[in-house]
Amino acid sequence: MQKFTVHEGVAVPLNSANIDTDQIIPKQFLLAVSRKGFGVHLFHDWRYLDDAETQPNPEFNLNKPEFKGATILVARDNFGNGSSREHAPWALMDYGFRAVIAPSFANIFNNNALGNGLLTVKLTEDEVDQIFTELEKHPGEKITIDLEKMTVDCGPLHFTFELDPFRRDCLLKGLDAIALTLEHEDEIRAYEEKMPSFLKGVR
Repeated sequence: MQKFTVHEGVAVPLNSANIDTDQIIPKQFLLAVSRKGFGVHLFHDWRYLDDAETQPNPEFNLNKPEFKGATILVARDNFGNGSSREHAPWALMDYGFRAVIAPSFANIFNNNALGNGLLTVKLTEDEVDQIFTELEKHPGEKITIDLEKMTVDCGPLHFTFELDPFRRDCLLKGLDAIALTLEHEDEIRAYEEKMPSFLKGVR
């Protein structure tokens, strides 16, 4: 998993609450189990005017030139609600997003995102309002998120946020669930060597 320490990137605002996982990555694209290839289908129903994805919707912010290459998404309350599909953070990350800023996140999406290296930053509604206002004045402006200092900077705006210490440590070190387990590889090996021979190889 890619480490997250300090990230600066173009921020794209999606001024909607309750953006659910079917809007993030519609069900017809959940045919693969690899984490790659979902970015092109991200926000399919909003992003394209046709099912073949050949006609981008010029009114959708991700298609506007000022937001090209955006790596930080700013949204409203309850981002990622709906089904528990892990494909939602996969699609956001495959597109290029490293973080999502919102007043609140659905619990399952939040856990899936953090477990895959996508940082979820919870700010107050007033703070998010201020970021939206700043991005409306300066489309394409960059936001800096410092996970070590737990800060968000957008133009003249400066905020702090909180994150579970365990999740923060995993993101700073780039540890997913497998990598976290492998930190105890020596202990696991020592335990397996002590197992009775008739149990070795049993799964």
